[in-house]
Amino acid sequence: MTEAKSGGGALAGIKVVDCTRVLGGPYCTQLLADHGAEVLKIEPPQGDEVRDWGPPFDEGGDASYFLGVNRNKRSMGLDLSTEAGKQVLLRLLDGADVLIENYKPGSMEKWGLGYEQVLKEKFPKLVHCRISGFGADGPYGGYPGYDGIIQAMVGHFSVNGAPESGPTRLGLAMVDIGTGLHASNAILMALLERGRSGQGQYLDMTLYDCGLSLMHPHVPNYYLSGKTPGLTGNPHPNIGLYDKFKTKTVDIFVAGGNDRAFSRLVTELGRAELASDPRFKSNADRLQNRDALKAELEVTLAQEDGEALCDRLLAAGLPIGPVRDTHQAMTHPHTIHRKMAIEKDGYRSWGIPAKLSRTPGSIQRRPPRFAEHTREILAENGFSEAEVEGLIGDGVVLTERRKG
Repeated sequence: MTEAKSGGGALAGIKVVDCTRVLGGPYCTQLLADHGAEVLKIEPPQGDEVRDWGPPFDEGGDASYFLGVNRNKRSMGLDLSTEAGKQVLLRLLDGADVLIENYKPGSMEKWGLGYEQVLKEKFPKLVHCRISGFGADGPYGGYPGYDGIIQAMVGHFSVNGAPESGPTRLGLAMVDIGTGLHASNAILMALLERGRSGQGQYLDMTLYDCGLSLMHPHVPNYYLSGKTPGLTGNPHPNIGLYDKFKTKTVDIFVAGGNDRAFSRLVTELGRAELASDPRFKSNADRLQNRDALKAELEVTLAQEDGEALCDRLLAAGLPIGPVRDTHQAMTHPHTIHRKMAIEKDGYRSWGIPAKLSRTPGSIQRRPPRFAEHTREILAENGFSEAEVEGLIGDGVVLTERRKG
């Protein structure tokens, strides 16, 4: 387990007011925070509900689901249903670079905080990113969206799984995570453009759009072939050798994406004759005769020690790998070497994947407790001690989760 390092980061000096909950928005803002952005997590009075999405829970009662996407942030509780709460948010936005929220479309406008009506004029340099299920208009405009629902609607289920399982949800929250990645890219693009124009802008990000954008190669396959893609299982729909195989010890995944790689692979396996077999000469041939090729290789691979075979072929530059579980992946020596298993004050998770040479990211803070930094954030943003205590007393800002 690698100890987290300290440092400024490429986004040092960027202030983000984060009014998101659950996964897509928090995943986005954690990416920004890992690279030095100051992220103020504004939670509703009841808190981000994923604090309760367990077990497992940590010693402070926060669920792993929350802990996974909220490091490097500070938290305060704020009741935006009150007029005083809206005024607090406006004061926090003074000098902020980014506002990101995932309220129901129309909520900010209803509260008198809409981008076109208020924020654009009041904070002309602000980048306002909204994440929603479907956007504000269109046939599904304003409807709620969750990862699994969007996966079902945009086709992920229809290509994931095998005939025996039927259409299946991906085991990863790919829509939420993909939306978080797209949103972080959009924010960085808007900040880059602001450096030229001096102006902020509004970013309309939806789970539906981002989910559709992840459907590669199935959408281009559909448009070019005219055929609706079906369940793929482990094989790849476009590559003749790209599948899972059993060995004597572990399951492995084998990829032969071009003719040269396929020839080298079967030669290393002692089956060089397969490279010249007319059934397997080109990728199109291998795709057409996929079942026959798998049957040929299964006999050979069933006699192999999978881990040793993968080590040998990887060292020879061939694409192959063992199928590992989470424990095996997070404790593997290469994971440790890449600093992708980290520890910070008892918090453990994956490390930072974007490794910048001169301004590396770092993990400065473990995920915050609810409203842990309410007083600190308000003081830094110009609120007097008397104002802070008054707001707490009135229930506008919170230091403890409101029940019910």
